[in-house]
Amino acid sequence: MPDLVKLTIDGKPVQAPAGMLVVEAAKRHGIEIPSFCYYEGLTLQAACRMCLVEIEKAPKLMVACTTPVAEGMVVRTDSEQVRQARKYTLEFLLTNHPLDCPVCDKGGECELQDMAFRYGAGESRFTEQKIHVDEKQWSPVVFYDGPRCILCFRCVRICAEGMGVGALGVINRGAVSEIAPNHQDHLECDECGMCIDICPVGALTSGTYRYKTRPWEMEHVGTICTHCANGCKTTLGVRNDKIVRANNRDRSGINGEFLCIKGRYGFDFYDHPERLQAPLARVNGVLEPVSWSQALETVAKKFQEVKERGGSFGVIGSNHTSNEENFYLQKFARQVLATNHIDHHRTGDIVTLLDSLSGNPAALAKTSDLYEKKAILVVAADLALEQPFLSFQIRANYRHHQARIYAVTAAEVREDKNAAAVARAAPGTELAALESLREKLKAEPELVILYGDAIKGDAVRQLAAFGASLGIPVEYVPLLDYSNSRGAADMGLMPELLPGYQPSGRAGMTAAEMLSSENLDVLWIVGANPLKNAELRSRNAFVVVQDLFPTETAQLADVVLPAASAYEKNGTVTNVCGEVQRLRKAAQMMGAKPDLEIIGLIAKAMGAAAEMGPWTADSVFQEIQRTVRGYDVSLATIATGGAAQTMPVNGRVPVNMRSDLIHSAHNDLFASGTLGRYSKMLNSVLEKRLDRE
Repeated sequence: MPDLVKLTIDGKPVQAPAGMLVVEAAKRHGIEIPSFCYYEGLTLQAACRMCLVEIEKAPKLMVACTTPVAEGMVVRTDSEQVRQARKYTLEFLLTNHPLDCPVCDKGGECELQDMAFRYGAGESRFTEQKIHVDEKQWSPVVFYDGPRCILCFRCVRICAEGMGVGALGVINRGAVSEIAPNHQDHLECDECGMCIDICPVGALTSGTYRYKTRPWEMEHVGTICTHCANGCKTTLGVRNDKIVRANNRDRSGINGEFLCIKGRYGFDFYDHPERLQAPLARVNGVLEPVSWSQALETVAKKFQEVKERGGSFGVIGSNHTSNEENFYLQKFARQVLATNHIDHHRTGDIVTLLDSLSGNPAALAKTSDLYEKKAILVVAADLALEQPFLSFQIRANYRHHQARIYAVTAAEVREDKNAAAVARAAPGTELAALESLREKLKAEPELVILYGDAIKGDAVRQLAAFGASLGIPVEYVPLLDYSNSRGAADMGLMPELLPGYQPSGRAGMTAAEMLSSENLDVLWIVGANPLKNAELRSRNAFVVVQDLFPTETAQLADVVLPAASAYEKNGTVTNVCGEVQRLRKAAQMMGAKPDLEIIGLIAKAMGAAAEMGPWTADSVFQEIQRTVRGYDVSLATIATGGAAQTMPVNGRVPVNMRSDLIHSAHNDLFASGTLGRYSKMLNSVLEKRLDRE
């Protein structure tokens, strides 16, 4: 740890690590030094001159954003000279700035507006004609208004350094300088919107939020993104029960303020015109709208009749439903319907890893470890496209801590740019390629290994053995696809295992076997679309589907029950690293119900409500805490928006898992299964169209 130096800031004796910048030392002790260009975690720019401070014995005012603290330094951040300098700086920045605060999307959140109020720059001595250029649209996501830009270069740096893309730059000189995209008049990038949220003024605005509302008119609801498995916090801006914006500018989740295009703009699927808003039942071969009471009665009556005659049930769950819904579903299947035919789309091999590690909890990495550990190894995965937050963490670790990165992949990946060593390996040869890196990895003090779905079954055991042979602490991240893929496995949505990876001890069909069975009487599908690329062999099976949209599976159902999305219900989900976080209801879709409530109402109609227990998210999670190994986590942490790490097992997992059932959808930044198909923004960006070509 760096030595501490003593200094004085505004008459207050303070201590700070040697080398720390004055602006950070002041912030640490509750003293704000305003700045536009300075941004924590990015390279230093010293462009705006807003952070000027007095330092004793210095011949002039100094910029706090590039000046390190020194022993005995005396700093004044709010003297009359400093205040006048900041006022003049603001006057200069406003010379070509339009006076359009009443219509600017940044109004109420604008740092320039705040500083103008603070330092009284209410009049201008600039009488010449302002330089004006027309607003430009660079993509469906990003709009650029040049006259509002104060050339702080935050957007350029976050794109190049934070995202590793470098899609923005600066053209021209002096007063006519502008930010420009990488393809002359348009962007080709991740379309993440980080440049928009980091902009201190209204120069960059988003296609989803422009001219919609004001910050103080919205309710801000922090919940978890429902797309990939990274578990990013997204703060939804809701007005009149409509979601109009998503960001995480308060840095309140594990992801800080990072969000990809899905987390920031992919919420628009929730009010797609094709969203189901009434139950449907098949009448004379056609799905017709019916009441909830009629639909539930039909389902419960059929379930009861099949159960009484000893018929066969199959249940397919989801990677998007909450932990509470997954737990309740498997409990209903096993206890009420007396079936062990329960499964979900398995996207990564967590089970074999847990068995290989014999339940060693220290060997399972957290998302924070990707930012803190000394070395990272990526095997058979394109993180930047499929696990964007994990990729962001690794890049930040490289920039801030000089982490050593290794990649063993079939093709070039973004991690290559910062890698200490790279090995190209065709699918199936990754483990052999690792041997070329053995000596370099053994020399590292610690290592985190991330692996994709190409590493499964025996290959996972071999990877764990390779890690153990290095003689250093090694942690693992088995990569998964969707927002609750890990939770679906933890909650026992598979025939081999009960919640907490306890062996079920009973035979049961997998999802593929259910679809190919000719003897299935009932197939109950909750939040999945297995019939998109498959057929149901059992022609007489009664099919019940709970979903948001009229998917291929829903169109073949006998009863369709409209379900609420993750943004319309409470509960918890578990991310790819096993961190439990809270879902909070932000909006309400008329006619739709949470899957947990639907299952509870079916149980009630069958007379099984007492056996199943209450179907509220809080009560079910309390049962999960009591009964599921590794989920006795802090309720206070989750309730306050934090992430609680699970410890799923403390020993072997003695079941034979079929590795052939594991396959990732390999959704990139612009695809997200069924949800992605119904997102206007994800389908409108140029990069999505290029993917299809």
